[in-house]
Amino acid sequence: MDDLSQRPDRVAIARLVERFYADVRADELLAPVFEPLLHDHWPAHRVRMTDFWCTTLRLERSFRGDVHHKHMALAGIRPAHLRRWLRLWQRDTALELNPAAAARLQDVAVGIARVMALGWFGRLPSRDQLLEELALDASAA
Repeated sequence: MDDLSQRPDRVAIARLVERFYADVRADELLAPVFEPLLHDHWPAHRVRMTDFWCTTLRLERSFRGDVHHKHMALAGIRPAHLRRWLRLWQRDTALELNPAAAARLQDVAVGIARVMALGWFGRLPSRDQLLEELALDASAA
């Protein structure tokens, strides 16, 4: 996605992040993990994640931090949590962004999920393996 005209602006990314975290908070699997930690901090977290994704798309350089280590502190994470996070992200990016931008952010999220899987579960799944597991989950739902 090198064409700057295809990149969403900060407002579009903020709208995506708002939708995504509303879905996370409503999700029966993910909400119990995140709500106790972020219950009073959701607005600040959404701003921070908007900064993260804007920086990822090279719209700006507003994010500084270490997302990986923050998430490694979450207790009780199972592979199903990671797949649900990724499935919600894929759905919401497809709903909120143009196809090129959605594909770019989905690809980044798969990379993040792979690294998180290594940290939490001691294995680095291939991209194909992770996407196959995601597809199997979706077909079982």
